[in-house]
Amino acid sequence: MKLIAPQFVIPYRQGNKNDYNDALAIAEAAQRPNMRFVQPKPVEQQDVQMLHRMRERLNKQSTALVNQVRGMLAEYGIVIAKSKAAFRRAFPDILSDENNELTVKGRYIFTQLHEEFIDIEKRLKSCDAQILEERNTNPVCQRVETSPGIGPITSTAFYAAVGEGKDFSNGRHFSAWCGLVPKQHSSGGKDNLLGISKRGNAYLRTLFIHGARAVLQRCGGKQDRLSRWAYALAERKGFNKACVAVANKLARMTWAIAAREDEYRTFA
Repeated sequence: MKLIAPQFVIPYRQGNKNDYNDALAIAEAAQRPNMRFVQPKPVEQQDVQMLHRMRERLNKQSTALVNQVRGMLAEYGIVIAKSKAAFRRAFPDILSDENNELTVKGRYIFTQLHEEFIDIEKRLKSCDAQILEERNTNPVCQRVETSPGIGPITSTAFYAAVGEGKDFSNGRHFSAWCGLVPKQHSSGGKDNLLGISKRGNAYLRTLFIHGARAVLQRCGGKQDRLSRWAYALAERKGFNKACVAVANKLARMTWAIAAREDEYRTFA
């Protein structure tokens, strides 16, 4: 069995979209010599991917709930800082303070919202515990975590998405799949490179960028080759551009560690 990404089949479809025309387009696309196919995921990867999707949904729900409560409290003249940590500290004190502007009905509603927030936080901690358990029993994740900026969430997300990464011929192909390489708009022999393409797995790309941000924040004063390069790049191009460039390099290193069954080695 071979899988084809839908965006590669669409150019071969003629006429309106229906089952018949889709089947013809799939048959035509499958015969192209340069067509890229997608390898089916084994059940183990699907389980880890499902765990990450559930965690991502819970994280979005938690953020949405915090923003909603902050907005509703502002209507009563009560302001909470923009962070979940500040929300966790301040919200119970607001509910227990009988001298603020909350009404009895309003306090009851906010109490229900607080209980909902606590329930989401418990489920998020359960997801994190399952991710740590997967990392501790998975040799691919353990090897990948030897790279700087890669933690349990990124390593297990990498395994869920590509396994050992051997479906890619090199690190640049994997980085391009993550959308971390420049978009090209060239013509007439003139190369014109734009911002990153943002194709492929947006969740994994976000995690690599978060890891790159951590590397950049701690590279000052370090003498290894990666830290010196990242620090010089940030000084020359600015923090945000350097962050994407470091994420690109982290993605390539992560692929090399996983596909070649190697570990990260520091070079002076």
